[in-house]
Amino acid sequence: MKNTKISLFAPILAAFFVMGYIDLVGISANHIKSDFGLSDTMTNLLGSLLFFWFLVLSVPTGMLMNKFGRRKTVALSVVITTLAMLVPIFDYSFASIMLSFALLGIGNTLLQVSVNPLIADIVPHDKLASAITLGQFVKSIAAFATPVLVLFFAREFDNWRIIYPLLAAVSLVPSIWLACVKIDESEPARNSSFGECFALLKNSAVAVLFCGILIHVGIDVGVNITAPKILIDRAGLPLSEAGYATSLYFLCKTPAAFAGAVVLAKMSPPKFFAASVAVMLSAVAALLFVSDKTAIFVCIALAGIGNANIFSVIFSRALQILPERKNEISGLMVMGIAGGGIFPLLMGISSDLTGSQTGAIAVILLCVFYLCFVATKLGDGRKRA
Repeated sequence: MKNTKISLFAPILAAFFVMGYIDLVGISANHIKSDFGLSDTMTNLLGSLLFFWFLVLSVPTGMLMNKFGRRKTVALSVVITTLAMLVPIFDYSFASIMLSFALLGIGNTLLQVSVNPLIADIVPHDKLASAITLGQFVKSIAAFATPVLVLFFAREFDNWRIIYPLLAAVSLVPSIWLACVKIDESEPARNSSFGECFALLKNSAVAVLFCGILIHVGIDVGVNITAPKILIDRAGLPLSEAGYATSLYFLCKTPAAFAGAVVLAKMSPPKFFAASVAVMLSAVAALLFVSDKTAIFVCIALAGIGNANIFSVIFSRALQILPERKNEISGLMVMGIAGGGIFPLLMGISSDLTGSQTGAIAVILLCVFYLCFVATKLGDGRKRA
């Protein structure tokens, strides 16, 4: 990548770091559950509130980009995310947490929709999967670091919420940086209506990949929230120790995402995707049966490795199906992130009904089976899934 490209890519990577704030939902939800005495269903409902905005705003954001541009939309998303981090600083109540989660969902929706097609404006077509994977690697750094910091602040200062002003300060960096750069954005083919955007789902390849994003994010958030609960239920660990399961998941995702960025520059994305799903399938299936603390941690680690590059492969393939409609395609794909609200809620209901986390794991396993189906549909051609 030329120096000019690197200077444009760097602030976008900084925005990916802010994108990783959304994974704060896992460890914070467990602390909020403890603070307010919530059930599993109510706890997971907080995540559903956050991801609800992906369902509502993704397609409108794609249309918004057609008018105002991708860079400005990314900058706006970071500002909204900063506001989300500020709310709990001034008032820590269940209502303020709901507002914070809602703002985080809105900001992350705008960011997810706009940042990936913005990358497509500055990197070659054949390097898109690798570039998006590199962005996901940076996102994973934030996703790994935030649970560790939450646990550190809870242990050392008896106040896990110190994380909020820290993240608010960090998020100022990409917003200022993006304001100082100029990116030549490709013009959309034309402005689209809501109906025309959703009509893209009639393309079977787009529909399969959309459901793949829906399922992938459901798994990601589901493991994020469920992993500490498994250790609490089966190994008898306190939350202060079980919470490290979330950090382990993202610790393993982070180098796996970086490795994926390197491997995908040379290896066929469909083959890499199939191998990733196989690792995840073995890990989640084993979680149904293991109760030993070490075995549970190993399964969680493998799940993180397997799930690390699913999103980037699916998203890059979707953008390549109809590149002239990439704003609308991006909006549809990001709408699939609403799976992070749908499936964890189902996992919470399932665990409440069964009286154990086995119910939640069963839902995750069904989700992985769908990704096995997606693996059979991925192809190398531009018009194929």
